[in-house]
Amino acid sequence: MQNTLDLAGKVALVTGASTGIGRATAKAFARDGATVVLADINEKDAGDLLQELDKSGATACFIKTDVASPSDVEALTAEIINRYGKLDCAFNNAGIAGPMGQMLDGYTLEDWDRVFSINIRGVMLCMQQQIRQMLKQGSGTIVNTASIWGFVGAMGCSAYVASKHAVVGLTKATAIEYAPKGIRVNCVSPGTIRTPIIKPAIDAFDNFEENMIAAHPIGRLGEPIEVGEAVVWLSKPASSFVVGQNLPVDGGFTLQ
Repeated sequence: MQNTLDLAGKVALVTGASTGIGRATAKAFARDGATVVLADINEKDAGDLLQELDKSGATACFIKTDVASPSDVEALTAEIINRYGKLDCAFNNAGIAGPMGQMLDGYTLEDWDRVFSINIRGVMLCMQQQIRQMLKQGSGTIVNTASIWGFVGAMGCSAYVASKHAVVGLTKATAIEYAPKGIRVNCVSPGTIRTPIIKPAIDAFDNFEENMIAAHPIGRLGEPIEVGEAVVWLSKPASSFVVGQNLPVDGGFTLQ
């Protein structure tokens, strides 16, 4: 991976930054010169990442944040502006899988609400704060994490599927609203990526990994950095005419 430094001087926020796609994307932002804000509830892994970024010479900070909490999200944005004076790029990535292998009639309201509180309410709360700041600046980019399950249905994870469809819809609606104001909103839809979030599915479904490999025409699972590179590109001037798109990073899964 070549260090281009073409995000030098930019401030980039990554939610769900401690592991998986968020972690890889934070490192990619830093590699390309951005100041990186790590937001997560996982203090240990985020702290380890912050140390790694510090050792690499990157400028970064960690702000503990529950994206489902309006007060946490408001405090996150206020702290970013207090420290750096602006927010150029935001990657709303925090999310959970929720119950795996559970048919809809067996869902508890608590489980359903928890998935939606993080996967879509959390994205909405973060976007509200980010957009308010970017409107003041007159520019900014936002990328949300959707999923291949935002394109199609899947059995045994209806809350996750529904929440990711909602992320796609929110991305498209807000892209239309704010493109005239200098804010570009897009989303990425990862296929099955080798991250901790797939462990519940591995535990719930027999032969999950083998079946997912077979379902992706490329013949393997994805790696977090492959999504991270797409996110960083969508955050750069190189993608300046890309607005409101849902970019599959899925090894060909959604072609079928």
